[in-house]
Amino acid sequence: MEKMADRLDAVNRAVGATVRWLALLMVLLQFAVVLLRYVYGISFVFLTEGVLYMHGALFMLGAGYTLLVDGHVRVDIFYGKLKARGKARIDVLGAALLLLPSMVLLLWFSFPSVRNSWAVLEGPISVGGIPASFLLKSLIPAFCVLLIVQGIACFLRDLVRLNTKDAAA
Repeated sequence: MEKMADRLDAVNRAVGATVRWLALLMVLLQFAVVLLRYVYGISFVFLTEGVLYMHGALFMLGAGYTLLVDGHVRVDIFYGKLKARGKARIDVLGAALLLLPSMVLLLWFSFPSVRNSWAVLEGPISVGGIPASFLLKSLIPAFCVLLIVQGIACFLRDLVRLNTKDAAA
């Protein structure tokens, strides 16, 4: 199970290693937008939308990587006090009852909208913007798939932790 989890982790490691560069590009583009607007008095909607597209891609595609490195916020007053086995129990239940079903539902219900957007090659959000809203909408199923992949990897690792005899209860 650990080898399978490692292979699934590799997907989000690769995506995370690629997507993190969007943070730098987004800052540079935003700097250019501000410079153009306030120094030269010109503005382009497609540049501002470019920041929006990068921001969406960074967070939606980076969510699986964030789960991989355990960077998501936990709001659980008991979790921090538990030992490895107790944490594994909570994580298994959370993945099986919350994460995986919610991502499958989001994937299921967002698919028709994304499919329709691709069918008409949906245009820009604003007049003069990037003529590719269908790409922005495609981030939703990609987000779901990457979180499902990472959720399964975490689930498998937690099952291994639960079945380890020397893990403290």
